[in-house]
Amino acid sequence: VKLVESGGGAVQSGGSLNVSCVASGLNISNECMGWFRQAPGQEREGVATIDADGNTHYLESVKGRFTISRDSANNILHLQMDSLKPEDTATYQCAQDETLCRTLVKWWLLSGRRWWGQGAQVTVCS
Repeated sequence: VKLVESGGGAVQSGGSLNVSCVASGLNISNECMGWFRQAPGQEREGVATIDADGNTHYLESVKGRFTISRDSANNILHLQMDSLKPEDTATYQCAQDETLCRTLVKWWLLSGRRWWGQGAQVTVCS
């Protein structure tokens, strides 16, 4: 399994960015897929998930601003980020992680199958 992120970058507060994740070795339509982020000195934070049924779930602080979606034909996971805030600055990682669909908090402490990408940097300037 391989997950490779692209996109991200730097933007002014209020701007938009998109991060994408090309998956190989698995069919993202059949899996719990998601995005999490980690800022320097801070704990990992689950941001958004989409399960095999297409149900989505978001971190409260990004609801209404971020949208997770999948391109099943090309096996690509997307995260569209609008109305970005400086506190959204972090490295965003793509994940196939069955525990991430159970909880966005400390999911990595739960046993389960998981694959993570290397991450894409998102920087929001005030």
